[in-house]
Amino acid sequence: MLARLSGALVLAASVALAGCASKSYVVLVESPDGSTGAIIVDSGRGGQLVNRKNQGVTMDGANGAPFDVEAARLQADFAAARDAQPALPARYQFYFNTGGTSLTTESANFIPVVLEDVRQRGAAAVSIIGHTDTVGDDASNEKLGLMRARSIASMLQRTGLQALELSIVSHGKRNLLVPTADNVAEPRNRRVEVNIR
Repeated sequence: MLARLSGALVLAASVALAGCASKSYVVLVESPDGSTGAIIVDSGRGGQLVNRKNQGVTMDGANGAPFDVEAARLQADFAAARDAQPALPARYQFYFNTGGTSLTTESANFIPVVLEDVRQRGAAAVSIIGHTDTVGDDASNEKLGLMRARSIASMLQRTGLQALELSIVSHGKRNLLVPTADNVAEPRNRRVEVNIR
């Protein structure tokens, strides 16, 4: 059996299908971003395209065309597999006022959200990346990006961050969120990204 995936989240099970003997099947489920993708399952008897949410096909090709899998069946067949999946990585962005480590008011509200996300994951790795806009020279922006990343790390640690791994780096004015020319004060580029996995 060969399955070709195209941006798809697929679950596989070996269960009794429609009163038949135990059959293995795959089902295409929606990704967290709402996309579905597609798969082709080829058992040597010809490929079957599966390209709709909650559509399945037997892995041996004996059941012919793809079929819809109801929510109750998905829950019964895949509850244990879904419960065993680790949490997906998350990314938070904190924005800064010009020229320093002062957070915007809105961004300051995300500290408890990040802490709760890490707490729910248990052992999590956290990376904190500081960024700047393009105003100023490379060396100054590299330092400012690191100061911003360290300030967020310090806030998180003071309020209870317990991370398995913590990395703090600066990208300065490299890797702009909004591409601009040099010496442009773009607020969305003055940020710190916190990635949790």
